Amino acid sequence: MVKEGIYWFLVFFVLAILSLKFFGSSTFYLLPSVFFLLSIFVLYFFRNPERKIEYEVNKIYSPADGRIMEIEEKDGNRVIKIFMNVFDCHVQRSPFKGIVERIEYKKGKFLPAYKKEAENLNEQNLIEFKTIKGKILVKQIAGILARRISCFVKEGQEVNTGEVIGMIKLGSQVDLILPYSAKLYVKEGDKVFAGKTPVAEW
Repeated sequence: MVKEGIYWFLVFFVLAILSLKFFGSSTFYLLPSVFFLLSIFVLYFFRNPERKIEYEVNKIYSPADGRIMEIEEKDGNRVIKIFMNVFDCHVQRSPFKGIVERIEYKKGKFLPAYKKEAENLNEQNLIEFKTIKGKILVKQIAGILARRISCFVKEGQEVNTGEVIGMIKLGSQVDLILPYSAKLYVKEGDKVFAGKTPVAEW
C-alpha cells in the first residue's frame, strides 16, 4: 500500500467507528457501513503489491497496469496508450533502467481518457528517462475521475526496471513514448501489467 492511502484509510475507518458508536442502531447502520466499505475500498485502491521483477536487458516493460487502447506513431516515436480502470492497480513503474532526466508537470482539464483531446488538454506529468539505449518517456494523464497525479521520483535520480515511479488516483491513462526503432510486442486491446509485461525491445 502506498503511504498516501494510509491517511484516507484511517479517516474512513475512524468515521466508521464513531458513526457506529453514535448512530449504531437498527435504523442508522447504513452510515457506519458506508464508511467501513470506503475504508476497505481505500485499502484496495491504494494497493502496491510486491512484484518480483525479472527482466531481460534489452526489453522495455509496461509502466502501468491496464489495457492498451491505442498505439500510434507521432513525431518519429511510437506511443503506447494504456487505459487504467478503477479496478487496476494505479501504481506506475519504470519501463527500463535509467536516469530521470526531466519531469514536467502540466495543469489541465479532466476529460474522459477515451477522448482524443484528453492526452493534450488534461492534467498530466511527463517523466523522461535517459537510458543506455536512448530516451523513454512516461506520461501520466489524469482522467474524468482521476484528480491527482503523484510522482515519486525526482530529476537526476537513477531508477531500475520495475521500480515504482508514481501513481494516478482513479481511472486514467498512461502513455509510453518510445523511439520508432523499438520492436513492439503488444497490440491494441492487450492487457498489460507494470514491470511485468514486456511491450517492446530495443
